[in-house]
Amino acid sequence: MSISKASAASILLAILAVLAPSIRAADTNLVYSPCTDTTVQKSDGFTFGIAFAPRTSFVFNNTLQLSPCDSRLSLSSSSQLAVFRPKVDEISLLTVNTSGFFPENYGGYMVAFAGRKYAARSNSAFVANSTYTVTSFTLVLEFQKGRLQNLFWKRDGCATCSGNSSFVCLNNQDCAIKTSSCKNRGSGGTVDCSLGIQLAFSGTDKHLSVFNSWYEVENLRQYSLYKLYSNLKDSLTSQYNNFF
Repeated sequence: MSISKASAASILLAILAVLAPSIRAADTNLVYSPCTDTTVQKSDGFTFGIAFAPRTSFVFNNTLQLSPCDSRLSLSSSSQLAVFRPKVDEISLLTVNTSGFFPENYGGYMVAFAGRKYAARSNSAFVANSTYTVTSFTLVLEFQKGRLQNLFWKRDGCATCSGNSSFVCLNNQDCAIKTSSCKNRGSGGTVDCSLGIQLAFSGTDKHLSVFNSWYEVENLRQYSLYKLYSNLKDSLTSQYNNFF
């Protein structure tokens, strides 16, 4: 079936009409530091950080879990920082290139965080040690009236690697591969172990508009499109499916 030039033009105009509101939408959030408080709306960018350090470095006096923005934590000499600014309520794929950065050399755990007076942080998530590396994560940012309340890692109980002997299920929640299989580890590994973090939002913005991206991620799990997206974001799974 062919499409006439007039029909094609009409389709293009219809697509542009749908996209126009998002194209025109301005980013009203002028806060670019992950350690500064802010409130956001759907058209905004939002800045947050991920710190890589030993698990104990995120705990003060062995009891209190603090944000990396808190000066009571001594992270400067034992940590690395990645800063991201995704668009609010859009499903995003964040990556951390590990071709020259090895999480296992900085303690092997990561914490996502933002804010100071209204500080929010995730639990510490295992990334890598000398034996295993996890490369695929899902992070949900939860807001209330536009202010960040929580960040949490969403696990699938190793469903994405179930039955694949190339992977190990750690603590019944994370798919991991042997670190020796990763590139640039001095052991001849061939797998790109860059971290992939799928990001979604839940809650409401400062105008009480509901965020839908986490709901959309959950719904997409039942369709083949989600599998295609998962293969795209999960560098290890896609590579090993090609190898075996």
